[in-house]
Amino acid sequence: MSMLQLATWNVNSLKVRLPHLLQWLEKNPVDLLGLQELKLTDDAFPVQELTMAGYGAVFAGQKTYNGVAILYKRSTMPTPVDVEVNLPSYPDEQQRVIAATFGDLRFISAYVVNGSEVGSEKFEYKKAWLDALLQDCSQWVKTYPKLALVGDFNIAPDDRDVHDPASWAGQVLCSDEERNRWRALLNLGLTDSFRLFEQPDKTFSWWDYRMLGFQKNKGLRIDHVLLSEALANCCTASIIDRAPRKWEKPSDHAPAIATIQE
Repeated sequence: MSMLQLATWNVNSLKVRLPHLLQWLEKNPVDLLGLQELKLTDDAFPVQELTMAGYGAVFAGQKTYNGVAILYKRSTMPTPVDVEVNLPSYPDEQQRVIAATFGDLRFISAYVVNGSEVGSEKFEYKKAWLDALLQDCSQWVKTYPKLALVGDFNIAPDDRDVHDPASWAGQVLCSDEERNRWRALLNLGLTDSFRLFEQPDKTFSWWDYRMLGFQKNKGLRIDHVLLSEALANCCTASIIDRAPRKWEKPSDHAPAIATIQE
């Protein structure tokens, strides 16, 4: 039996949050970690610091906004191959997806469009982007029996994932148009690993910096680890680690982790 830990974390600026990332990895030496919102260019990616921490990386950065990466623990993971950036069916200047294969596992880190507000141009971009993700994912699940799609999806799947469902009803991140696309993604053969297990009520992964959002637990669960059937069948735990959100100058997101026991 071998154990594999797969994780995702929107760090909201890797430059600012690098000390947090290194501190977290020391306590949580996950095998694969998808990062989102790097907010730095490739030449500024902290390759040396991560190498010293025992991690390799593939990454696609972007100045000021977006940017995604996959970190892999060198002692447990093979060298990544077939690295791809962005969605094959959606040419985009925004760096939102990076994928790589580790042995027989395809791992994808995604930063889904926020959408700003329902009805806006950015919301139309989000819907088109998600439709492209659905198109590409339908092929991925056929090509890769072991597939993990992780990241900041900017979708709270249902009312359990929202601190105040009434106030968020129909709003961006919680609209029917977004949730319908989420369900379509699962219908392709992916499983929300978090919902494989009984979870404490009001468990979230993102809290607004304003209005004491974290202190009052006014959050949403929008960071997810989705697993293909082969991986979901071997998943033994799926959690959200709130600890880094309590640190000084934290990301507004917390890491999500799924454990696979094969």
